[in-house]
Amino acid sequence: MVKRLRKLRKKIRLHSEGTQTLIWGGIGLAILCVLVGWAFGFTSIFFYLLLVLSITLYLVVVNFFRCPIRLFEGDTEGIVVAPCDGKVVVVEEVEENEYFHDRRLMVSIFMSIFNVHANWVPVDGVVKKVEHHDGRYMAAWLPKASTDNERSTVVIETPEGIDILTRQVAGAVARRVVTYTAVEEECFIDEHLGFIKFGSRVDVYLPLGTEVLVKVGQKATGNQTIIAKLPA
Repeated sequence: MVKRLRKLRKKIRLHSEGTQTLIWGGIGLAILCVLVGWAFGFTSIFFYLLLVLSITLYLVVVNFFRCPIRLFEGDTEGIVVAPCDGKVVVVEEVEENEYFHDRRLMVSIFMSIFNVHANWVPVDGVVKKVEHHDGRYMAAWLPKASTDNERSTVVIETPEGIDILTRQVAGAVARRVVTYTAVEEECFIDEHLGFIKFGSRVDVYLPLGTEVLVKVGQKATGNQTIIAKLPA
């Protein structure tokens, strides 16, 4: 029984970014339910409908802030892991004009409302750049979201000297992109890169010649799915 409880606690571990949202959201919904109960009666259909809707909404918000403990098993040299849970929506060669100013392979993973919204560091290395950009809040699956939406850019140099750019992109609902890394800081696979509150997608820009191991439509698991192997 104790082992089962420990496993369950790990499965439902919540991210610290959601603490205030969950506390005040829960208080607000509880007050609303009590007021409706007083007004229409605690046995009325209105009260029960609101109670069911409130519990459902609260569980959806809790789902956003799940924070599972994950450790990558295997050699991390030369590999790129998925920075988030979700579905691969883009695998293509693009022009990256913010940092590299040349052609790169972009792998983009979209997070639905049912995915964990924590983001993981995709490669071992040293952080070379961290920059936040204000922007719009278009639907995250649109191509221009990567350049026009609110976003945070992190560039990591691997031990082999290869620069990898990871971009956290907000969406139509997301209103806050949080990034934990700092310039000149060492970072490793298994560590959290950041969090997108109610957020949307993460793009990874890789050098040409990288062997991409995922395809459009494939589901990815943050810090577990190997999305690419870097060129030697």
